[in-house]
Amino acid sequence: MSKVQEIYGAMVFDEHTMQERLPSATFKQLMKTIKDGAPLDLDVANVVAHAMKEWAIELGATHYTHWFQPLSGITSEKHDSFIDPIDDGHAIMSFSGKELIQGEPDASSFPSGGLRATFEARGYTAWDPTSFAFIKDEVLCIPTAFCSYTGEALDKKTPLLRSMRAVEEQANRVLELFGEPHQRVVTTVGAEQEYFLISEKDYEKRLDLVLCGRTLFGYSPCKGQEMEEHYFGAIRPSVNNFMKELDDELWKLGVPAKTKHNEVAPCQHELAPLFANANRAIDQNLLTMEEMRLLASHYGLVCLEHEKPFEHINGSGKHNNWSISASGKNLLDPGDDPISNLRFLVFLAGVIQAVDDYQELLRMSAASAGNDHRLGANEAPPAIISMFLGDELGRVVDALIAGEDYHSDKRAEMDLGVAELPNFLKDNSDRNRTSPFAFTGNKFEFRMPGSEQNLSDCNMILNTAMAKSLKEFADQMAGKTDDEFRAAALDYVKRTLRDHQRIIFNGDGYSDEWPIEAERRGLANNKTTADALPCFISQKSIDLFGEFNVLSEPEVRSRYEVKLEKYNKTMNIEIRTMKRLVRRDYLPAINRFAAEIAHNINEIRQACPEADLRTQEKKLQTLMFGSAEINKHPAKSPTSKSAPT
Repeated sequence: MSKVQEIYGAMVFDEHTMQERLPSATFKQLMKTIKDGAPLDLDVANVVAHAMKEWAIELGATHYTHWFQPLSGITSEKHDSFIDPIDDGHAIMSFSGKELIQGEPDASSFPSGGLRATFEARGYTAWDPTSFAFIKDEVLCIPTAFCSYTGEALDKKTPLLRSMRAVEEQANRVLELFGEPHQRVVTTVGAEQEYFLISEKDYEKRLDLVLCGRTLFGYSPCKGQEMEEHYFGAIRPSVNNFMKELDDELWKLGVPAKTKHNEVAPCQHELAPLFANANRAIDQNLLTMEEMRLLASHYGLVCLEHEKPFEHINGSGKHNNWSISASGKNLLDPGDDPISNLRFLVFLAGVIQAVDDYQELLRMSAASAGNDHRLGANEAPPAIISMFLGDELGRVVDALIAGEDYHSDKRAEMDLGVAELPNFLKDNSDRNRTSPFAFTGNKFEFRMPGSEQNLSDCNMILNTAMAKSLKEFADQMAGKTDDEFRAAALDYVKRTLRDHQRIIFNGDGYSDEWPIEAERRGLANNKTTADALPCFISQKSIDLFGEFNVLSEPEVRSRYEVKLEKYNKTMNIEIRTMKRLVRRDYLPAINRFAAEIAHNINEIRQACPEADLRTQEKKLQTLMFGSAEINKHPAKSPTSKSAPT
């Protein structure tokens, strides 16, 4: 057996491990909870907790934690040991079903957007059995949801799980119309993670990198990425060693890390996993980000996950590859002849409708102070949401709208004209890296999210909007006979495509003409976070989340407040850091340089009275004017409170 097979999932209490360690009846009952949503019995939890503890201790764990995602977007953990002292002065190791199911962190110290006040401290974490427990740094980590004492969701996971349930319910209504009985429907995600690796010594010299994750001052290098030689280039040995350790650690944690390579910008790289259940995939992405940051120091490096650490070179994104699966079948797989695949057309039309109707919400899900520097900068999609379908699907959609017949051509064979090179089949469509939401064969790639961001928000919105589309279809098809259904369904697809055709754009999203054309189509162009956030609390958004019990109105408004507060605080930190750098580092350097020029002017004038010193004198005046301007402004920094909205 290879090393990878030996270590893969070794630190995960996964289905295979559960089947080995749990009594058969307990395992079956737990699987009903995980796969069918059956209520979890405390007796079952007690048995699971004991088996989980024994397994974890065997692998060196001494503590456990409820691992959750507060509204800050990162992960949080509070470690409790397994020890339970007894009267004779010794201790046993214990872990109960109640401790597995429920924890109680302080809810007042996490962002709540007004849902909780400082004096209202109680909150709860609740075990999420659909995302496997794992061991990290001798701690058993149990993925959990996080809610307030009064029941509101205070985390990213809970609304995501609610949205997955909503899309499953509505997808099953649609599948039933196609004669396919109840199935386990999940949305799947593959998160391509981009990041920078820079020298730890260089990092420590830059206060702006340390505090803000990006350089606030700088000068364009003589050589950047213009030679286009870094992308897919040979990986440096130190980086390769980091990547090897990262792979090993992620594989132990059951993260299916698949692809690694150099990205476009100098020092930029990417890791892409295989897809997984959306909930588990997002947990795994957060683990990946954490491991990247921790392991980089083993090699004298620092991992930067900021969307735009350096000006004039590409920033880092996180491509969210999203699809829908029913009992292992990809519902967005068009098959050999998409126009004849009615089920696919219904789900495709649903996605197109969802993205068009809730384009501003999707844009909002990728909004952040860091991502504002990246979107639309000819390295990432523009801030205008549009969909790329490609040549084949584009022709299918056009034919359906026009009411014309169309059947897919056979895939063309590529012949490179060299006998020794193999011929191969060409894909039915090209790829469009300028599109925010592109079809890539059997999934959609949402390219807007930034490297630092938690993908729960965009997937919650995608799932809920898709549930809305599927519900409308199922409602309109209710009561149709088998003979009536296919004709009515095809007519519905045609009308939906016609009504939402404006969101489809297969051209160059970087062109100067596209924003003008997008405005003509009525598409939103929210260029900044400040522009993008208000749609979250529109009545349209509140109604959408409320209809499917994904977020209550107070939960929606609280998240808006948290996002706005984070944006304002980020901007304030950058402003304070800039002021500190200017006064502590740059102003003294300006004065030293000015003094040096003044000294040189005097020395030259003494040696050569007729010398032309106008250039030096002008530079000195410029420096002294700048120094005076800096000193005009008070040294006091802004307070840490949020700026007025």
